[in-house]
Amino acid sequence: MKVIVIGGGAAGFFAAIICARKYPKAQITLLEAAKDPLAKVKISGGGRCNVTHHCFDNTQLIQYYPRGSKALRGAFSRFNPQDTIDWFTQEGVNLKTEQDGRIFPVSNSSATIVDCLLKAAIKAKVVLKTGSPVVKILPGFTVVLKNGENLNCDRLLIATGGSACGHRWAKDLGHQIITPVPSLFTFNIKDSRLDGLAGVAVDNVSLSILEEGKARFTQSGPILVTHWGVSGPCVLKLSAWSARLLQENQYQMPLLIDWLPQYQAQDLQEQLLKFKSSNGKKQISGQCPFNLPKRLWQKLVEAAQISQDKIWAELSKSHLRALLNQLKQGTYQIQGKGVFKDEFVTCGGVDLSQINFKTMESKVTIGLYFAGEILDIDGLTGGFNFQSAWSTGWIAGESMGGG
Repeated sequence: MKVIVIGGGAAGFFAAIICARKYPKAQITLLEAAKDPLAKVKISGGGRCNVTHHCFDNTQLIQYYPRGSKALRGAFSRFNPQDTIDWFTQEGVNLKTEQDGRIFPVSNSSATIVDCLLKAAIKAKVVLKTGSPVVKILPGFTVVLKNGENLNCDRLLIATGGSACGHRWAKDLGHQIITPVPSLFTFNIKDSRLDGLAGVAVDNVSLSILEEGKARFTQSGPILVTHWGVSGPCVLKLSAWSARLLQENQYQMPLLIDWLPQYQAQDLQEQLLKFKSSNGKKQISGQCPFNLPKRLWQKLVEAAQISQDKIWAELSKSHLRALLNQLKQGTYQIQGKGVFKDEFVTCGGVDLSQINFKTMESKVTIGLYFAGEILDIDGLTGGFNFQSAWSTGWIAGESMGGG
């Protein structure tokens, strides 16, 4: 049995290792276009590699995937975060769980994960060919390399991530491709209310993408004001869930920011009036009744057209309404997307309805398998994209060497 894996990333390496171990008589060849494999693993998590996430309830786990959650339910029942932890532990890699649930190697270095996968592949006698770009795939699974070499195989796994080449080959082999668009990105916003606030963070806000005045997608969590707009976990989550809508609108949409989602509007008004009655002689801009950064509070007071020297006793009903609006319903215009560090995740890929998730084999082309980000699967930040790569890679590896 000859098996070829195209793509030397997390999913491809893991599938090749699992397959070689389960089917020692099979000949496994792993092709990677770049000279150095596992490049994305190397830079992930700021160079620390966020291996997976501390979430062991599959029902809860799938909720971190804007696309692919239904298909992954079954996949996670066979290989989930605990299995990932166990596998790396058995390979001699010690992992640690951080307070937010992200799991990293104790070494705090992605090189630990890269070295582990390389050593495991070599030990399992996987034939690794780096610097070997694939030009095309001929019917009957003849893989043509750029150097003119032709490789034949019985089973073929495409695990090329978000690469356009992988999508093209999948399409040529009869698969529908859901057009890939970026996921997990920051928002570019130019607004006087955010000017000079770069570095200001708020632990819990609620963000909503507005379409025709109504909230289409809403997420809550921490936010960070940047030089170009806003970032932070809440923004990244929202960008993932609304990725297609934002792309369809050229990343030009209104964003509603509720800076104090823990308060209902009526409760907030009562808090403001209560503060007014007991702090009448103090300046509004200098005294914030809530746990908000001082600079942000001053910007919102200014946006409500309340003068800097006005005291709380002078707060009128109209100014109170304006301040409430800035705190709970301020609308900011998204004017483009930024990037999330060095990590790029796409929404889109091979249509999941054409894949058998019990084996990761194509329903269209027998003997052809897919794993990882080439599929129309994407997760939130926090180790979820790696987990889907490990899970789909493991299932493919367990399946494609038999027969």
